[in-house]
Amino acid sequence: MSDLAKEKAARLLKKRGSVSSLGSHEVRAKETVGKTKDSISTVSYIDEPGHHDDNPRPAVQMENTYQLGPVKRFPVLTVNNILKDVLTSYLQEEKYEAELCRQMTKTISEVIKARVKELMIPRYKIIVQINIGQLSEQNMRIGSRCLWDPVNDTFSSHAFKNSSLFAVASVYAVYFDHIFVLEICA
Repeated sequence: MSDLAKEKAARLLKKRGSVSSLGSHEVRAKETVGKTKDSISTVSYIDEPGHHDDNPRPAVQMENTYQLGPVKRFPVLTVNNILKDVLTSYLQEEKYEAELCRQMTKTISEVIKARVKELMIPRYKIIVQINIGQLSEQNMRIGSRCLWDPVNDTFSSHAFKNSSLFAVASVYAVYFDHIFVLEICA
């Protein structure tokens, strides 16, 4: 490594507020004369805000939307149809196998989430939950609790059953209101 490159690297690391192993690198380079591979390891840290960057970025000003409710309501019936379609198409002919069902829950939840996001419903956070179990001589109750606004937030759910398994898919649509999040954090 040339002296000019070492000086430039040292200036950059000093500018960023980093600790470098340039000194140890010089010793290793002398010891390993036949090798051509050079490496510099760095550890970055932030000391005081604003002192590690010479060019401070301008603060981004966010404008208030004054929007307290959704412009477009969450389409529960459309999402119910999506749930029914996806569960039927993926599980109609399947037999219960624990490992297969574990993978199917991940796949089905990703497909449902993608199909719901295609509806382009602004300012809603989408949560998808899938439960698949073996159908035998047992009963099961599935429950959930959420902290939400009953006016704007909603959910959609569908239960599927074939000869060897059952599945319950739930989609929760939580309206994202930035002011509400700040009040919780404060």
